[in-house]
Amino acid sequence: MLYNLLSPLSEQFLFFNLFRYLTFRTGGAVITALLVCFIVGPYFIRWLRSQPRYAQPIREDGPQGHIVKKQGTPTMGGFLILFSVTVATLLWADLSNQYVWIVMMVTLGFGLVGFVDDYSKVKGGTHRGLPGRLRLGVEFGICLVATVWLALIAPENLSNRLAFPFVKDFMLDLGWFFVPFGMFVIVGTANAVNLTDGLDGLAIVPVMIASATFALIAYVSGHTIFAEYLQINFVPGAGELAVFTGALVGAALGFLWFNAPPAMVFMGDTGSLALGGALGAIAVVVKHEFVLAIVGGLFVLETVSVIVQVASFKLTGRRVFRMAPLHHHFEQKGWEEPTIVIRFWIIALILALIGLATLKLR
Repeated sequence: MLYNLLSPLSEQFLFFNLFRYLTFRTGGAVITALLVCFIVGPYFIRWLRSQPRYAQPIREDGPQGHIVKKQGTPTMGGFLILFSVTVATLLWADLSNQYVWIVMMVTLGFGLVGFVDDYSKVKGGTHRGLPGRLRLGVEFGICLVATVWLALIAPENLSNRLAFPFVKDFMLDLGWFFVPFGMFVIVGTANAVNLTDGLDGLAIVPVMIASATFALIAYVSGHTIFAEYLQINFVPGAGELAVFTGALVGAALGFLWFNAPPAMVFMGDTGSLALGGALGAIAVVVKHEFVLAIVGGLFVLETVSVIVQVASFKLTGRRVFRMAPLHHHFEQKGWEEPTIVIRFWIIALILALIGLATLKLR
């Protein structure tokens, strides 16, 4: 909004020229989202705590320590993240950019699905929320709209095409198969982040790291000179998503203040589905879907652990892990929660650096 209102005045007032710079507006989005979290957070959490029905139901078949330590902690804290991101994005982004609206639609749409799922859990006093098929059906419906919209507005040389890391001057033309592929990427990322969100602070920092990584990727992908230098695909207008990812970083950092062990609030599916959906949508826009699998490798690992556990038990009657997702396996082995969380943060950072290296290794 500030860009649309103030940048046209830059010829009369030199100061307003700052609003033309993506770096300035991205920094503004980070700070704005962070401040909104810090200001609104205490009031929001106090209100949640005054409503005992919003406490997160604890799985009886989960780690027994959670029943004692986490009982009564309010959920749906993802609202705080979504509110902060929305305010910062609307304030600092170019609102004429369709990529911004596509990613915002996915983020808020998945946040709404997560909210309904969270509300079903707290209302029923159980960890079971929406039926899985219904939830996935709505998620795929949101992604169908987003990917078709994206396919229609993307440049002809990029529309419906898939890029590969480490390879230059080649893109695979998927045709309209790009739509189900994009849907799978977004839905898969959303649910992978959702599975990772099981310990205090475990998911939010890897999301913040991935968001910062894709802020850089979006910026260089939308910049003609940098894209040519790095020999990656130039996506006109994609640089504006750096503002959105900056808002994600600021909101995630602000939420971590309240979600750090011992957590005052959980993000719930409201936050985890929305954040994962946002990352997936951004990766599809900037043509770095495979790089997302590297940068978000921690989320992939957590998801694979669940798939392996379920498949092994159904086929052989045996469990590969003591408990899935993977972070619960280490809990059952006796690792302290902060140890698991910090080590997983380190893994997420290493994977992000590897993902960034793919930009130059062509």
